[in-house]
Amino acid sequence: MSELPETHDIDGKTDQALEDERHAALAYLDEAWNEAVYDGLDEDCLAQAALFTAIRSMVATYGEEAAAGFAERLAGRIRAGEYTVPFNRQ
Repeated sequence: MSELPETHDIDGKTDQALEDERHAALAYLDEAWNEAVYDGLDEDCLAQAALFTAIRSMVATYGEEAAAGFAERLAGRIRAGEYTVPFNRQ
């Protein structure tokens, strides 16, 4: 299997094309998430299922070692605020 590519190295796409694709993917996932919550699914269950699905896909695509390396780097990225959404006061 191959290593997990850096975000700017995926399929030779430009940074802007990757950014657009990530935004589209996030919009799809947000819509599915909101629909599941509306239907009464617990958000903790959704989060665990989403993580499992994402990691399973990464393992299938890049192999266990590359996916494990990605997971090891997640703690630092979380602590650095990469996954924190700013709260907008209205």
